[in-house]
Amino acid sequence: MNILVPNLGSTSLKYQLIEMPAEKTLSRGRLERVSNYREAISQIRTDGAPIAAVAFKAVLAGPRYRGTFRIDDDLIGALEEYLPAAPAHNAIYLTGIRAFREAMPGVPLVAAFETEFHATMPEAAVRYGVPAEWREKFGVRRYGFHGASHQYVSVRAPELLGRPAGSLRLVSCHLGGSSSICAILDGRSVDTTMGFSPQSGLENATRHGELDAFAVLYVMERTGWPIEEIRRQLAKTGGLAGLSGIAGGDVRDLEAAAAGGNSDAALALEVFTRQVRKTIGAYAALMGGLDAVAFTGGIGENSARLRAACCQGLEFLGIRLDPRRNESGSGDRLVSDAGSPVAVLALATNEELVVARRAYRCLTAT
Repeated sequence: MNILVPNLGSTSLKYQLIEMPAEKTLSRGRLERVSNYREAISQIRTDGAPIAAVAFKAVLAGPRYRGTFRIDDDLIGALEEYLPAAPAHNAIYLTGIRAFREAMPGVPLVAAFETEFHATMPEAAVRYGVPAEWREKFGVRRYGFHGASHQYVSVRAPELLGRPAGSLRLVSCHLGGSSSICAILDGRSVDTTMGFSPQSGLENATRHGELDAFAVLYVMERTGWPIEEIRRQLAKTGGLAGLSGIAGGDVRDLEAAAAGGNSDAALALEVFTRQVRKTIGAYAALMGGLDAVAFTGGIGENSARLRAACCQGLEFLGIRLDPRRNESGSGDRLVSDAGSPVAVLALATNEELVVARRAYRCLTAT
């Protein structure tokens, strides 16, 4: 079964066509400056291989949809219902799903939700201290995101270390334009930094991280700004962009600016790495110790300086980087010292493969 996995961005479309269950990538590509998804779909190249199904890395559709499902009108309605909580993500996927529906009638479409991997979190990790009606009527709870990436790490890290997943206390750090950290105990998510929406947790490139909700109410009352304007500012000009004053909040731009003496850029990077260190320490306490830390995502995999800053001061937990390993090499690898009690890994995540695996199970289930 050949499953097409489109990874949709606001102006881009990455894709892999994966033969399942062999897990063989038949074709892949990336289209930039996408303004019309129907037109972009027509440009997908499969080298002649037929497409049996299309699977999406969907984001948020509430408590009913924390798994992998065939896409129908009810599921699309749930994505629309939670659009205000994940405006950038859900809007893109709604557009993409409708475009694929039109372009490939009769081909089954599957949604593999980012929240699926975090469905194993205990109730104490997911419940907010809000009125019961908020939870029961509106589905306000901690869902967690980047589930495909964290799930990939939960499998790949034990493989690389030659250890069974069931014996590993692992912290997965997905760091990029969008960032989150996950505590993985015995191969299962037990806590994560993102909550009800992808806005929460660590600072993201342009989206705010942890924030007192009353600060939002205070600013709204002082300014009279409508909800849509507040949402736009927090999603488009917050996070590392808001901290540094550098549009887009790209860490590469921040590092260059900090090296040139920009103190706001340097502070933004310090805020970010401080959050990562705090979370690693907290998750070590939660799991009763630590066996491995994995860095993935655009920053986690590629920035040796950020990895070093995120691990600085955590020697008391048994985390010791090897500077030579950390600053050289490529691909999945150990970057910790040979004698480090805690293994530190740099990994290239493969979200598309995880989505294809989930979709294949969904479509072949009896």
